[in-house]
Amino acid sequence: METKRFTYPRAEKLKSRNLIGDLFTQGKSVSKYPLRLVYMPLETLESVPLQMGVSVSKKYFKRAHDRNYFKRLLREAYRHNKHLLSDAIDKPYAIMFFYQTKDRLPHTEVMAKTTQLFEKFLVQEGFANQE
Repeated sequence: METKRFTYPRAEKLKSRNLIGDLFTQGKSVSKYPLRLVYMPLETLESVPLQMGVSVSKKYFKRAHDRNYFKRLLREAYRHNKHLLSDAIDKPYAIMFFYQTKDRLPHTEVMAKTTQLFEKFLVQEGFANQE
């Protein structure tokens, strides 16, 4: 039995300004309140199946420590649920993960919404019923 490694290595971090810009101009979006995922398939074969970045709006959280808290929360939710995506997809994707409300949701609710969002993404991209 293979154990799942809940990691978020440096190679999976989305850092390229060009790629992030392309995400906003050409990417598709899927939402599950209060989370939003903007994604696009990558043409070049990367060493990892997913590259992910997070964003929390300064409009809703003026203080940096509040934004940083929710960014940590999003990264943690991704880290625990990325196996839903990586086990199902067959090509590399770049994704940007957004927290889009001023409501301060508890950790458990963010984790549940992340799972629902990832499942919605898989259905939208046609990966859901391939097992």
